Amino acid sequence: MRIVVVGAGPVGIRFAEELLPLVSAGRVAVTVVGAETADPYNRVLIGEYAAGEVAASELTLTTAAGLPGVDLRLGARAERIDREARRVVLGDGSTIAYDRLVLATGARPIIPALDGLHTAGPDGTGLDARLTAGVCVLRDLSDAAQVREVVDRGGRVVVLGAGVLGIELAMLLADAGVTPAVAHFGPIPMPRQLDRGSASVLSSALASAGVALVPHTRAEGVIVREDETGERRFRALVSSDAKHIEGDLLVLSCGVRARTELAEAAGLRVGNGVLVDSALRSWTDERIHAIGDCAHIADPELHLHEKRVPGGPNGLVGPGWRQASWLAARITAELDAEDHAPFPEDQPGVVVLKGELVDLVSAGDVSADPFAPVPAGEDAPGIAVWADPEHGTYVKMATRGGVLTGFVAVGMPRTAAELSVLYLRGGELPADRSLLLRLDDADEVEPVSGRDATLCICNDVTVGQVEDAIDDGCGTVAEVGGCTRAGTGCGGCRARIAELVHAHAAATA
Repeated sequence: MRIVVVGAGPVGIRFAEELLPLVSAGRVAVTVVGAETADPYNRVLIGEYAAGEVAASELTLTTAAGLPGVDLRLGARAERIDREARRVVLGDGSTIAYDRLVLATGARPIIPALDGLHTAGPDGTGLDARLTAGVCVLRDLSDAAQVREVVDRGGRVVVLGAGVLGIELAMLLADAGVTPAVAHFGPIPMPRQLDRGSASVLSSALASAGVALVPHTRAEGVIVREDETGERRFRALVSSDAKHIEGDLLVLSCGVRARTELAEAAGLRVGNGVLVDSALRSWTDERIHAIGDCAHIADPELHLHEKRVPGGPNGLVGPGWRQASWLAARITAELDAEDHAPFPEDQPGVVVLKGELVDLVSAGDVSADPFAPVPAGEDAPGIAVWADPEHGTYVKMATRGGVLTGFVAVGMPRTAAELSVLYLRGGELPADRSLLLRLDDADEVEPVSGRDATLCICNDVTVGQVEDAIDDGCGTVAEVGGCTRAGTGCGGCRARIAELVHAHAAATA
């Protein structure tokens, strides 16, 4: 079976790795096409690299030597899919034949229309756009190099957008000694994940760390200046109320959209991504699959005739990796003439804010007001709130019938870990909610999850698996990652892994 993978990012590479046993057995021939010339790297850690927290070598996912038998083609752009001939046409005119085509093209950044911002892309849509000097989107190594240059000279960075990625970047920059300002349209940061109370606690923590939040900013344009070479370069962001936010670099963090251009041009049905069924097959062509940030999983029997299909990619690397592993297992089962269960429906993700400045975890809907009146005939959600702004802690839990449906926890890492487990399991909260709060205060209170708790959400690795790896001789975070993959995704669990490594070393000293 000839399998072609378009996209050499974390999800595409994970899929190729999972197929290595079939490659070595001579049962499949795998070709991976990647547009970038660098060895495949973990894009999730690009902010840490830009801020100088990790080296380039720590980003690398694999090399050609790490994929024995796989034809890894870097610096090659897929230009067109010829579905009739079952070929992928590359930018140099060469073609690759396939029996199965797997699209792992990821997502592209949204470039806002700002007066004075020049955007030029090969297709005129902002895809792989060349922006005004001093403006970037922090999606690849060249963007990271721009940020790193400003970090090295202690410059000022303006971040437009206060979503998860924008806030994480601002914390990394502040920790690196840079002065960041985060401009955003709404009243609170991370509005999809936080309520007003948790956002207030986060904002205070950011201010203490040197991050300036500029809310209610409707960005309208940029002011540029000519440098000594005559090049137009960013100087300030301008808002509709005439605010000028000056900086040496503007980082656009305004969301992403699935890269579906290749699929659309081939006549595949797309929604908020390439529409695929529970076998991750295209609705249009069963020989084509999509995984990761470009995949929109939906049931064609339910939504085939709908103009707008609900759902879409969730933007987290963990679900993409699970899709890659599942699809590789399904292809293996197919070759063995065995049945394979449909891809399990993903739960809404648990969002962990990366950074040492503040512990913040959120999942589900936390927008409900505990004191809001309930319309007649409706059941009110159960809402429990703990707030201690003076000490930077806040917890909110939402339940239906006692089952946790959403939560946010700031400055309460043990409570957040336990709530994450209960949320992912669909578990009920204890009748006395304060028992959960005591996890961050009293050593004698034991969590119900114990070793079964998920420590690394990206790779679905439990505390017990990490402890076993440490018992077997792993003495560093990197070694644990090599044995279990824990900590090799977003990196948000590395501090917890380090705690376990240090605790084991102290106990055995």
